[in-house]
Amino acid sequence: MQVSLLGSRQFDGARGALIELLLDSVSHGASIGFLDDLTQAEAAAYWDGVTASVMRGERILWSAEHQGQLVGTVQLELCRRKNGVNRAEIQKLLVHSGARRLGIASALMQEVEQHARSLQRGLLYLDTEAGSPAEALYQALGYTTIGGLPDYACSPDGTWTANAIYYKTLFLRSTQ
Repeated sequence: MQVSLLGSRQFDGARGALIELLLDSVSHGASIGFLDDLTQAEAAAYWDGVTASVMRGERILWSAEHQGQLVGTVQLELCRRKNGVNRAEIQKLLVHSGARRLGIASALMQEVEQHARSLQRGLLYLDTEAGSPAEALYQALGYTTIGGLPDYACSPDGTWTANAIYYKTLFLRSTQ
């Protein structure tokens, strides 16, 4: 398995695989902001928006390849406000249904954390569907849950579900 940054130059070559990954994730129940009726055109538009955000320096995107195939991604959205340069939000951790349980999600998260440290981002946070298998992963990686909101988002099948909000402190900044 290989995890690497996916910049705007590499995006064109990976675009089709990213679209397929998003469609696969949603069709297998991942609550990541889309419903079961997600079309290929909508998935393409989503990834085009992510690429634009990467080009503006607002977001960092990683990909994971296994046996020569793109099978996972994760994003880190950087807080741009001066009072928040110590934090970043982890978004859209996706692993293809045919490549789950191979350590891909953990490897992607380790890359995110390492890169966040290099950018002096000591506080990472994310949210996921409450009760989802993702919660066990985040807990195993040392993330702490701080609660959630009822009926926060609609799952792909149309069911309203609560979210669970997690954070991890990589390092503390001086209060001086």
